[in-house]
Amino acid sequence: MVGLIDLVQTLTTPHPLDRYLELVRPGLTARELRAEVTHVSHAVPGSVTLTLRASRQWRGHAAGQYVQIGVSIDGVRHTRCYSPIDPESRGERYLQLTVKAHPGGLVSNYLHANAKPGMVVDLAPASGVFHLPEQRPDKVLLVSGGSGITPVLSMLRTLDAEGYTGQVTFLHYARQPEMVPHRAELSSIAQRRANFRIEYRYPVEPGTVIDGETSTGSGFFDYDELERVAPWFADAQTFVCGPPPLMRAVQTIFAAEGLEDRVLSEEFTLTTIPTDPSEATGTITFSDSDVAADNTGASLLEQAEAAGLTPLHGCRMGICFTCTATKLSGCTRDLRTGELNADPDKQIQICINAPVGDVDIAL
Repeated sequence: MVGLIDLVQTLTTPHPLDRYLELVRPGLTARELRAEVTHVSHAVPGSVTLTLRASRQWRGHAAGQYVQIGVSIDGVRHTRCYSPIDPESRGERYLQLTVKAHPGGLVSNYLHANAKPGMVVDLAPASGVFHLPEQRPDKVLLVSGGSGITPVLSMLRTLDAEGYTGQVTFLHYARQPEMVPHRAELSSIAQRRANFRIEYRYPVEPGTVIDGETSTGSGFFDYDELERVAPWFADAQTFVCGPPPLMRAVQTIFAAEGLEDRVLSEEFTLTTIPTDPSEATGTITFSDSDVAADNTGASLLEQAEAAGLTPLHGCRMGICFTCTATKLSGCTRDLRTGELNADPDKQIQICINAPVGDVDIAL
């Protein structure tokens, strides 16, 4: 079968076979992985849950991993990373994604407003090291905030489906109860699994007026909260995904206890080191496009787009490596760590690197 596909592929050159198959049916492919939207739900304000039927190349996912979804918006293909919320699967071709429409989020807002049954999206194989280990831990602590609920929800649903008998605590932070996706299912799991503890917190910022009184702040993650919900945390494997402040709070407490190796985290927002545009100097040369532009201090991806280029990219936060390009010369700074790199002919991710002075990159 593979040999036949190779033969047909040769006959259809210069276009790949899948370009012709999609004219017959958008979801029909010989090699490329795609998925068709079969159901759309807007049960949670500001979010959309998509049920997808993947093409036959789909091999499933480990609980907690993410996939890349590609959509065409105004003729330009954009990809983003989302975590399936389904229990771990190795053969099931259906998967679900819950996507929060973030302010300024091009793809998330597009899916929230336009996704409907029959829509076909590009799909990449599941990847990422943030997932349950094959040998399940004796105790599991899951901590999430906002849209970070999706990978840990997959973990919780997997443990439930497997009849896990160890201790599980799932602690989720949201702005308000109606913003918690799949809450009815979470309640159902908690009711039938005595060993599963599911807790919600709705943090209140200091100074917030509630019922005529000014709050001093409450509901945030701290050591006392950890002791309340999972007093056995030192013997557990902890998984945390959410906004940077929540991630830092968890990691700081576990580090103070000497338990750094007991925490696995996933962050779907890019935390950058602030830069002063007035300090940006030099010129960026995009060699493959014969384009040059003054350095503004922004990421190479943002500056390439500002210069009218459309480089391949995906997550925009250094996870998926879709935007990797060769820096031919010059120095760049990692926007997450501040680390400088002046090595020539270096493969870098342009979404998380900014030029320092003159930079020549193969774009």
